[in-house]
Amino acid sequence: MGITEIIQPEIKDDEFYAVISQIGAQLPARHILEIGSSSGAGSTEAWVKGITQNSAQPTLHCIEVSRPRFEVLQRTYASNKQVKCHWTSSVDLSRFPSKKEVIDFYHSVPSILNQYSLEQVLGWLEQDIDYIASAKAPTDGIRKILRDEQIYTFDAVLIDGSEFLGAAEFSEIYGAPIILLDDICGYKCHFPYQWLKKDPSYKCVAENTGLRNGYAAFQKIQ
Repeated sequence: MGITEIIQPEIKDDEFYAVISQIGAQLPARHILEIGSSSGAGSTEAWVKGITQNSAQPTLHCIEVSRPRFEVLQRTYASNKQVKCHWTSSVDLSRFPSKKEVIDFYHSVPSILNQYSLEQVLGWLEQDIDYIASAKAPTDGIRKILRDEQIYTFDAVLIDGSEFLGAAEFSEIYGAPIILLDDICGYKCHFPYQWLKKDPSYKCVAENTGLRNGYAAFQKIQ
């Protein structure tokens, strides 16, 4: 599936969708970040269902780097003042892992990626990098949003963007009161998941490794 294609939502009317919606409705938040919004019919929809019920009226910042998907996303939520859509890569191109790092992971960590050939996985990596470069997409989106909003951290973050950027994105948002991870059984969120499971400053409040490629939700211990 190409990065420019409009895809069907994966997080849709399921257990993780309900978790996202509940957090959106109940968290006393000002700013929520969703990394990997696609066209907005899945997890974005779940967030919006929640935040529209939240008396704090938080803003949902949606990051999507695929231009065709972003355009649908932007049209879908154009009239919703609580949703801000950002066409950008979450982090700089230099933050992508090297081919060697992906190869080492493929051979040493059993994951959903082993269902595909190594050549195909490396092809996805190259595709992601090439698209951002050729589309001249803005980069460092997480840092830019923080600067523009003049905030230190987001109140909640969902990491569900590129398969290869979860660890880099996690390093940018670590410290957020709520961190949600999708695809914990793949490369994307394997390292953030393993870190947070051992981190005494966070507790796991929901997880299911059997739902699609696995998800988890962590709350910072006050």
